[in-house]
Amino acid sequence: MKVTESKFIILVLYVDDILLGTNNIVMSYEVKKFLFSHFEMKEMNEVSFVIGIQIFRDRSQELLSLSQKGCINKGLKRFIMDKCFAEIVQIQKGYKFSQNAMP
Repeated sequence: MKVTESKFIILVLYVDDILLGTNNIVMSYEVKKFLFSHFEMKEMNEVSFVIGIQIFRDRSQELLSLSQKGCINKGLKRFIMDKCFAEIVQIQKGYKFSQNAMP
């Protein structure tokens, strides 16, 4: 990560993939220029999915959101819990949880 005044750029490297995140487009171009001059690379489109993480952007509201819903669903299916539903369980204040607790 490089920080200059209020500008920053984050470079994430995973095997042969590089992700850049920045709040300054000029800094992004400088880093890309440096990388292209030292390594054989090709530029891809904006990322929407990487290493099991889905990336959502809403540029109009300046929001970035990450989701691992796919990984969670895969884990639930693996442990045969993909058909389970959440339910509210009332617990008295001060209840002590233990392995020997009876319902």
